[in-house]
Amino acid sequence: MQTAVREYDAKIDSKKRLTLRSTNFEYYHVQEMDNGVIILEPRELTVPFQVSVNTLAMMDASVSNFNGGHVSPALDLSAYKE
Repeated sequence: MQTAVREYDAKIDSKKRLTLRSTNFEYYHVQEMDNGVIILEPRELTVPFQVSVNTLAMMDASVSNFNGGHVSPALDLSAYKE
């Protein structure tokens, strides 16, 4: 069972907002349960993974080779069949 690091009472304002005090994170994932419990999980938003220009060029060359018929012989995977 987890122990509480900090506890305090808060009041929802007229626009139904709740202020979190001294938070370490800017974004939270919110889950509202049937019994009224609200769970906040911290989230850190990051830039999505981006493919480099060199990798894109290599992929383009590979597709070009494939379309041009410049490929290796087929692999024999029959040993892996059940």
